[in-house]
Amino acid sequence: QVQLVESGGGLVQPGGSLRLSCATSGFTFSNYWMYWVRQAPGKGLEWISSVSNSGERTYYADSVKGRFTISRDNAKLSLQMNNLKSEDTAVYYCAKSYCSGSCTMDYWGQGTQVTVSS
Repeated sequence: QVQLVESGGGLVQPGGSLRLSCATSGFTFSNYWMYWVRQAPGKGLEWISSVSNSGERTYYADSVKGRFTISRDNAKLSLQMNNLKSEDTAVYYCAKSYCSGSCTMDYWGQGTQVTVSS
């Protein structure tokens, strides 16, 4: 079955960096767009980045553009987060795409907590 397992979260000071990973299994990774989304305390889900199945196309929310970098290799999705801010505090999830006409997210990981605080 499809499994997505995030890791790499933690506590970091403002201006610091973290690298999140998402190990995947149960599907042909190279066939699917992948996403990172996050949920800050008391807020809804926020899409932050997408990567095409080939890895050639990437997209970012304005809130993270220039600071975060999404990448993929084999069956692993990554998110390099630099210059972290307090407003980046959230649970971060990786998600797999499902496209039939339009695209949505059909599988999610359990999430990894990122806390940015001094």
